[in-house]
Amino acid sequence: MEATWRYIDTGISDASCNMAVDEAIAEMALKGRVPPTLRFYGWAVPSVSLGCFQKTEEIDRGYCEYRGIPIVRRPTGGRAILHGTEITYSFASRNALPCFSEGLLSTYEHLSRAFYTALKSFGIDVEMKNRREKGRILTGSALCFQSVSYAELSINRRKVIGSAQKRWKEGFLQQGSIQMVIDSGLMERVFRNADAEKISLTMTGLADHLPTLSPDELKRAILKAFEEIFEVRLLPMGLTEEERVLALQFQRQKYQSPEWTFSR
Repeated sequence: MEATWRYIDTGISDASCNMAVDEAIAEMALKGRVPPTLRFYGWAVPSVSLGCFQKTEEIDRGYCEYRGIPIVRRPTGGRAILHGTEITYSFASRNALPCFSEGLLSTYEHLSRAFYTALKSFGIDVEMKNRREKGRILTGSALCFQSVSYAELSINRRKVIGSAQKRWKEGFLQQGSIQMVIDSGLMERVFRNADAEKISLTMTGLADHLPTLSPDELKRAILKAFEEIFEVRLLPMGLTEEERVLALQFQRQKYQSPEWTFSR
């Protein structure tokens, strides 16, 4: 019998709400209260998300405050992302499913295969990294998109999707950014020691390759690819009332808290 998973498109929200909803979904998924869930969302204004363990000194906080760019710390690891013209996704599931039972790298690979399939369906010459990088290659920049690690996707050696995971004993949350347009000039101002020219050489947006591609077309392709790769049915659903209450709690107590955001 075909398994049923859930997808949610929550539209545009502010930075703290976006992170809170992702964690609320993950908590309910890990408890088995909701099925594995793919979520799409966007950002009300350009915003910076820091990796869970990233140092805030890598961001020009003064400039962000001046420009009204919110800074939020993700529950997942990895490095900073400037969110703007993009599709952001999250996926949460228990580890009990065979496709997610073999740990971090295997889970990355399975999920990346779905995004790879979606991009390939538009004729994009996308590549998936098949080896794991170590050392300075991964830690030399504050920006998530300035290195391509295992199972991540690139076009002409320029990264197009950045993803990170948070893992628990029971399951995981993966968050990712699919950039449509890269604003390298703004990134140069937001991230310390960043260089717009180098950013343009290491990152790309899908609009550079398919200018007419709409967000809705891309979402439909991703949903179709998930169903194909994982042999499931993805049904559109909303957040449960329990998830809404939990998200508000996480937002107020954690993601709106300067202590959480700027403690590192």
